[in-house]
Amino acid sequence: MYLAVICFGANVRDGFPGVYCLRTSHKDLNEDTLWRTYTMLTDLEAVFRSLKSELGLRPIFHQITERVTGHLFISVLAYHLVHSIRYRLKKANIDSNWSSLRQQLNGQNRITVSMHCKNGDMVHVRKSTRPEPRQQEIYSALGISFHPGATTKKIINKSSAITTDQKME
Repeated sequence: MYLAVICFGANVRDGFPGVYCLRTSHKDLNEDTLWRTYTMLTDLEAVFRSLKSELGLRPIFHQITERVTGHLFISVLAYHLVHSIRYRLKKANIDSNWSSLRQQLNGQNRITVSMHCKNGDMVHVRKSTRPEPRQQEIYSALGISFHPGATTKKIINKSSAITTDQKME
């Protein structure tokens, strides 16, 4: 086993202050490569933990091979999506971890307002809230519209149960 001691002293590097002792069997890795690998793995674990919670994929109690395979496929697919998002953002000088990105985008929502009309009909209007400037910056870097989904109006006629969908501009 090879033991690398990486010292940062009073300086803070990548938000990790102090001294780190990393053990590896790869003697060909220099300190910088070893450190980048370590931080990449900790980031990868954090993203998987977050995604598994959000997708409802943990804990794993699968006993059938096909279910385990499906579980792994969805987890890896979700990670690839996160990685491609972060890669595109990094190219636009937005270097945030997944948790931070989720927190920054948390404020924009899609809302539905439901109203009862005097004639008994029901009207549902669905619309996205306005994004904050930081959210707009992230959406621009990803080439995504600031207002995802069109504003829609759905009228449900009480007497005939006929639904009318209308796009609003």
